[in-house]
Amino acid sequence: MERFEPVLDESKIKKAEILRIFQVSFFAMNRLASFPWTFLEEDIQNNKSSELILDVLKQTCLHSLCRTFPPSLRYRRLFLSELIRRQEAADCEPLDELYDALAEVVGAEETAECYKSYLLPCGDAISLLENVALISEGTTGLVTWEAALYMAEWALDHQQVFTGRTVLELGSGVGLTGIAICRSCSPKRFVFTDCHPTVLQKLRDNIQQNGLTERLSPAVSVEELDWTTVTEEQIKLMEADTVIAADVVYDPEIIEILVKLLSRILKCWSAERLPEILICSTIRNPETYSSFKQQLEKAGVSHHVITEPIRHLFPYNRVSSIEMIKLYR
Repeated sequence: MERFEPVLDESKIKKAEILRIFQVSFFAMNRLASFPWTFLEEDIQNNKSSELILDVLKQTCLHSLCRTFPPSLRYRRLFLSELIRRQEAADCEPLDELYDALAEVVGAEETAECYKSYLLPCGDAISLLENVALISEGTTGLVTWEAALYMAEWALDHQQVFTGRTVLELGSGVGLTGIAICRSCSPKRFVFTDCHPTVLQKLRDNIQQNGLTERLSPAVSVEELDWTTVTEEQIKLMEADTVIAADVVYDPEIIEILVKLLSRILKCWSAERLPEILICSTIRNPETYSSFKQQLEKAGVSHHVITEPIRHLFPYNRVSSIEMIKLYR
């Protein structure tokens, strides 16, 4: 019997890819300059139609996810203005839907918070309430940083590191990495930790709105963890098989405290059941990062750099150097 091979429409594949990029980038509030505007313009010019712009609109500002977990007003206003500019430049028929969407956000009151949504390969979304400002209330923990996204990507490519294990996360922030692991990697238990009261409350809210509770599998908990006062007994009670932290190496003043905590974690267990400790860092200041590694060595903690490539699943600035290391003694 002759085997049937479906004929693939390259134009539809291209269109689907463009729509996916626009959707993923829009909900993560990625820089507008990174959007594939050239492909959009080519489609408009080739087809003399605004059909693709309407499809982009439906997958972004008119999508149900935007209604439930909207990006910031300013971002949506800039995005819609850019769509209108591109359409008008192509001299196409105006789209009422575009101007209606813009009218909804023009003049609306800005807030200090907005949602960012990160689309998983399975099609689900992780939606996080974050602060618009990078630093607010004396903390940087109310936004998602690049190393957290990198570690989430690595986890999705290495799910076996977390499957069936108890995972302790240090400095969970708004929760992106931990929620991604809980939703995709089937850990036995996940312990989110931080020390700032506002961050902890935002973390609890984000965990709940993403469908994670202590009653479900995996069991999750949010705990206040002060690195300066935590005891070995508290560490042992967590019974962590895997310990992770993302973007915690940025302040020279806390490096010594962090190294002492990591050393203490490694000393709490016998060599036969040492937890796997993974630290992911955006190297903004090479001197600070080098100091962290030097202090690890002085404390008797060794490390090796994890170098295998990962899939780029989330949109974020990849210009800065990001490194992930595994610790051992």
